[in-house]
Amino acid sequence: MSSPLSSSSHFSPSSADARDADVLVVGAGPTGLLLAGDLAAAGVRVVLLERRARESNLTRAFAVHARTLEVLDARGLAEDLLATGLFAPTARIFGRARIDLSTLPSRFPGVLITPQYETERVLEERAVKCGAEIRRGARVTGVRQDAHGVELDVTADGQDGGETVRLRAAYAVGADGVHSSVRQALGMPFPGKSVLRSVMLADVRLGTEPDGLPAFNAVAEGFSLLVPFGDGWYRAIVWERGCRLPSDAPVDMDVLRAVTRAAFGTDFGIGAPRWTSRFHSDERQVPRYRDGRVFLAGDAAHVHSPAGGMGMNAGIQDAANLAWKLAAVLQGRADDGLLDTYHGERHPVGKLVLRLSGAIVRAALLASPVARGLRDVATVAARGLPFATRRGALLVSGIGIDYPAPPGAHPLTGRRAPDLPLAETADGPARLYEALRAGRFVRVLPRGASAGPEDGVTTVTRADAARVTLLVRPDGHVASASEG
Repeated sequence: MSSPLSSSSHFSPSSADARDADVLVVGAGPTGLLLAGDLAAAGVRVVLLERRARESNLTRAFAVHARTLEVLDARGLAEDLLATGLFAPTARIFGRARIDLSTLPSRFPGVLITPQYETERVLEERAVKCGAEIRRGARVTGVRQDAHGVELDVTADGQDGGETVRLRAAYAVGADGVHSSVRQALGMPFPGKSVLRSVMLADVRLGTEPDGLPAFNAVAEGFSLLVPFGDGWYRAIVWERGCRLPSDAPVDMDVLRAVTRAAFGTDFGIGAPRWTSRFHSDERQVPRYRDGRVFLAGDAAHVHSPAGGMGMNAGIQDAANLAWKLAAVLQGRADDGLLDTYHGERHPVGKLVLRLSGAIVRAALLASPVARGLRDVATVAARGLPFATRRGALLVSGIGIDYPAPPGAHPLTGRRAPDLPLAETADGPARLYEALRAGRFVRVLPRGASAGPEDGVTTVTRADAARVTLLVRPDGHVASASEG
């Protein structure tokens, strides 16, 4: 999908002002775009380098979970994105079994199904509006760093033989996906293994819409997942058990329809595709998210199966965690040690996502009919266990993801802050996540309390009767709390 944004330009080696920035971000997917937008909004000079010369129509992710919608809401972007897709209160996992997201303690109790290019659109528009510089056709071929900064070798037009220049910044972030050139240039290992091979993708129209979207089921022949674009087209994601074809092998639509019929009892009248492809899915995670002045985020740091739709969401939340910390250090409001907390907080989350998605996909891949039958019975039975189903929904949605707190801290420290209603004022925010849109810490006082101004902190008063004072970080997690 091409972008009309005139501020997004191709990389030009002769552009002298592009040779220096506070932060160089590599990769203009959702992770890199949110990071660049946050940094630019905070007044940090950021240059975003993207290897693709133009935007891609390829949609890899569809699910925008509740916690990511909260992150976008704190930037004034959630409503725009919600208008582009289907908001589903439940998600089908096997047969008739579903995960109920409707009771999540969030303004967004469900999952938004929308093409990834829509998420990238709203994030890119914001990044450019805030002053981020996006340079396309720029391929990173080398990374060096010293005590004072990072230097990237960047080749114009993303082609061998193109002119290479060196761009220098205080910090760099590799958000350039599973084949990250930044990670490779660092020589950082990416341990893990392949989980799914030769998964078929096809954009198709259906003669009959499935009962409940997205529709998913796994059977002896493989599995089939049908996701709506919202414009009459659907993405079919189908895996045939035992298939070992390479990624560049053409998609056999007869096989795709056959597996779908086996999964659902019908192929829903799948028509001729407008686009097809295959992909392999791995489970991998780097041992550390920081290497000196270089950071890794999103798929460059962790990659897993698409089961649960958590990949893009985890990357966006990586970016939200890292951006405010980089801004604070660059602007002298914190020392460099704050940046170590990015790995400390996000690496365990990446590991959790690998475990969750791995458990879901392994359940889908069960070969034994007896094992599949037991799986289906257990999944349906679990619906009668409120604690188990609620815990699963909290983790998959990201709402239940907390960060570690120091010993003796208030129990709320490190937890995701709920979107509290605030006391009415003439022109002030009505909700906590509206107050977070300034990109600063927010101090939430009990009713009737008062406090003097503090640099870099927005002070608001809660509307409920709770007597807890909160200091909320720009990423929506509680930095500290106290009674009274």
